Amino acid sequence: MAFVKFHVACTACGSSDAVSINDNGSAKCFSCGTFFPNYEEPDNVVQKPVHLNEVYSRENITMSSPVISQDSYTGVFGDLRDRCISEDTARHYNVRVTYNSEGEIDKHYYPYYANNELVAHKIRKVKTKGFTSQGKIQEAELFGQTLCNPGAKYITITEGECDAMAAYELTGSRWPVVSIKNGAQSAAADVKKNLEFLSSFENVIICFDSDKAGRDAAKTVAGLFPPNKAKIMTLPAEYKDANDMLRKAQHKKFVDCFWQAKTITPAGIIRVSEKFSAWKDRTEKESIPYPWTVLNEKLQGIRKGELVTVCGGTGLGKTSVTRELEHWILNNSEDNIGIIALEEDWRRTVDGILAIDCNQKIHLEEVRSKYTEEELDNLYQRVLSNDKLFIHSHFGINTVEEIFAKIRYLIVGCECKWIVLDHLHMLVSALEGGDERRLIDNIMTQLRSLVEETGAGLILVSHLRKIEGNTGHENGAEVNISHLRGSGAIAQLSDCVIALERNQQAEDKTEANTTRIRILKSRHTGEVGLAGNLLYDSITGRLVETEFTNAFVDDIPF
Repeated sequence: MAFVKFHVACTACGSSDAVSINDNGSAKCFSCGTFFPNYEEPDNVVQKPVHLNEVYSRENITMSSPVISQDSYTGVFGDLRDRCISEDTARHYNVRVTYNSEGEIDKHYYPYYANNELVAHKIRKVKTKGFTSQGKIQEAELFGQTLCNPGAKYITITEGECDAMAAYELTGSRWPVVSIKNGAQSAAADVKKNLEFLSSFENVIICFDSDKAGRDAAKTVAGLFPPNKAKIMTLPAEYKDANDMLRKAQHKKFVDCFWQAKTITPAGIIRVSEKFSAWKDRTEKESIPYPWTVLNEKLQGIRKGELVTVCGGTGLGKTSVTRELEHWILNNSEDNIGIIALEEDWRRTVDGILAIDCNQKIHLEEVRSKYTEEELDNLYQRVLSNDKLFIHSHFGINTVEEIFAKIRYLIVGCECKWIVLDHLHMLVSALEGGDERRLIDNIMTQLRSLVEETGAGLILVSHLRKIEGNTGHENGAEVNISHLRGSGAIAQLSDCVIALERNQQAEDKTEANTTRIRILKSRHTGEVGLAGNLLYDSITGRLVETEFTNAFVDDIPF
């Protein structure tokens, strides 16, 4: 390896000191590029010496030989021409270089300090771009940190030593620039270690690489600072990093990016001033009307991307209502629908949907026997041959993880835009031990997240808790939001809550078979209260909307 002994004037271009004379007799002019294999000095040439013992020496900085051996200080100050970094900047950062036998830079040496003491340095091989280090690099501060006066207006953090020097030059050497030690993967750890120092500056400008790793690391680092202190620079897409912009002489563009750096916005927080177009051009969530007039008027349809909870006491027809909705969606939407009924076999689900279509209790043998094989086939094909219906086929308890995996598969794999889950508390029972309230909170949070993530519409069946007194839900008690069983999260995380009320113990047959629909929550319209009545036809098994309100009549046919 050749080392620079001194600088002289160039006989080829006339530069006063651009020729580096190496100890092996070779030389190279770094102004015109002329290489001299066997340099012969002209008479009376002025030699400008290189003081190796003064390299890295600076005020208030000591050479720590116990940490790094004296032999490691090989090299001289000079332009980092392979990186277009000037000698002045290299001297500012105390960065040195060595040359090969052809007079080309083969290595960079980047010093690292701790408490103004040199504790390590990194060595970069120019040709291979590989890095090694000597000393206790893990104890070191950020590259360039020892040059900074805490409390200034600006400091910039980069992802590499050359980027730091490049950014320093690009901004006119006005403000301090430091670098993390080992790239994006260590960014957060490096910044945390020096957070007190960095936080002393009024503004922290983060200028990491333009790749995904750099962008992600920048967001993570920005989140370590108080609000509005850290700002992220976004470089033009065609430039990889600060050094790339320096090599392409894009000083103005870099300065523009510096002043346009923006404060980090935490996930879930939007900058409203930037959202006018999205606000103006938004599209309403896709919806279809409810099958019942009064309910639809109050709720203005059932929408994708919303969670609708249907609740009621035991035996009050929750499954019958959801079955009507399933059949309605199949016949009034082009979308696929997925059904997870945890308390019934898939055949029972199919029977219920077909029964609605033919207005007969097709699940009963005496009814089904009246159909020919061809008629049954035609019924099945008419309703279910369009590949729109998917049903969870396992009867029994699954783990919560399995159920959520199946819901996700129905939405993503089967492209179901509507999901019916019957019912919540059967899912809770699959969890062993623990407080029911906490378990429901967790499940509802997951369901809410799934709806938000996928944009699917979810119809959830939920039970009510038992209420005190002689008049329970089976006796027609009015339902309020506090009657939801187990957790306030059911109401909180649902977009809409529909309650069913019926006095199934009434002596009057019509009263016993009439279900009141009560809206407990509607995030979309704000409408709450009674929303119509559904009369159960014991012959067809259908729920039919009726104007019946308070008085019951005996002559309604069954």
